Amino acid sequence: MPIYEYRCTKCGHCFEAIQKVSDSPLSKCEKCKGKAERLISSPAIQFKGSGWYITDYARKGTPPPSETSSESSASESATEKAGSKKKKKDKEKTGSAK
Repeated sequence: MPIYEYRCTKCGHCFEAIQKVSDSPLSKCEKCKGKAERLISSPAIQFKGSGWYITDYARKGTPPPSETSSESSASESATEKAGSKKKKKDKEKTGSAK
């Protein structure tokens, strides 16, 4: 459940309330019972652990997907296919020479 921040328009007291997203906003200050308004605030996000692609999932020497372009990956796959076809032909030649 999110934590919402409120400020009283009468006394200026700021307070927080844990509420469901579907709950209606609070209307009264918890201190002086004056009118409270909900404030816009940034979310509290915590990143724990290493959790980064470059340290956890990437193979050594491989840049993250965002750094490779579709052109370079297409040319690499074409080169790999050509290399594997050449190896296959070489194996067939050496196998038939025996």
